[in-house]
Amino acid sequence: MTFLIVAVVLVGALCMFNLLLTFAVLRRLREHTTELERLAGQEQFAPYDPSVLVGRALPGAGADDADRPRLVAFFDVDCSTCHERAPQFVAAARDHAGAALAVITGDGRKVDDLAGLVGGVSKVVTAEGADSMVRALGIEAFPTFLRVGPDGTVVDAQTELEMLAGTAPVA
Repeated sequence: MTFLIVAVVLVGALCMFNLLLTFAVLRRLREHTTELERLAGQEQFAPYDPSVLVGRALPGAGADDADRPRLVAFFDVDCSTCHERAPQFVAAARDHAGAALAVITGDGRKVDDLAGLVGGVSKVVTAEGADSMVRALGIEAFPTFLRVGPDGTVVDAQTELEMLAGTAPVA
């Protein structure tokens, strides 16, 4: 009989513990629901539209027409897509008439790796120069590709190199 009483007390204690855990979970779910309802009313981020860059002057462009870049790429070292698109940029820069410029943000060894990849066909801007160009133009997504006119203003801007007018299709 003693074992039966102990067993009933243990089962009762486990049931009480389970009930307490259930109440705690319900309370947390209510908090999360309240937070989600609060966030649902907030404005969503608008998708990045690089076409807002068209017409802006490229900062730091060469003074004379021969030095002015015609094809510009903005890369970030922590962006995996940037590393995937870098070889396409190299191919497009080789085929493109005019100078090319690669702006690489970030720091560390990855900058050197990316700069080494694109540096053979383009001038490379890194560190503070890259950050100031990104801020000046208002680049919000990486990679971003620009085609620049003879006067140094942005003629076309895209996040996909293939969509940039005036660049040869790259495989």
